[in-house]
Amino acid sequence: MHTETSTALYLLRRFAIYGLIGLAVEVIYTGLASLLAGDLSMHGFSFVVMFPVYGLAVFLEPLHTRLRDLPWWVRGFTYLILIWVIEYLSGMFLRLFIGACPWTYTDPLNIDGLITLRMAPEWFVAGLIFERIHTFLDRHNI
Repeated sequence: MHTETSTALYLLRRFAIYGLIGLAVEVIYTGLASLLAGDLSMHGFSFVVMFPVYGLAVFLEPLHTRLRDLPWWVRGFTYLILIWVIEYLSGMFLRLFIGACPWTYTDPLNIDGLITLRMAPEWFVAGLIFERIHTFLDRHNI
C-alpha cells in the first residue's frame, strides 16, 4: 500500500520519465522530418513547456491498465483521441495563461491550430508505445 509520500514520489518520478521521453522523441521526430525535407543537419527541436505536457501521461496509466485486454486497434484509437484532447486543452491553456502556444498547425486538417488530424497515425502509435513504456516501468519497479 502506498503512503501519501510514496505516491507523490511515484507520480513525480513517472511524470519526469514521461516528460523526458516525450521531449527526446519529439527532438528525434523533428530531426528526422527535417532530414526528409532535405536538411542534412537533421535539426530537431522541442519546447521546454512540452515537458509537463508529456509528463501528464502519468495520469493515463490507470486507463492503460483498464484497456489492456481490448484489441490493439481499440486501445490505439482511444489513446489517439485522448492525446488530441490533451494536446488541444494544453494549447488552449497555454494561449490563455501565457498568451501563446508554442506549436501552431497550419495544414488544412488542423483544428484551431492546436491539433491536426494529419498526426493521427503518429499519435495512434505513440499511445501504443506508451503502453509498453508503462509496462516496462512497472515490471522494473521504476
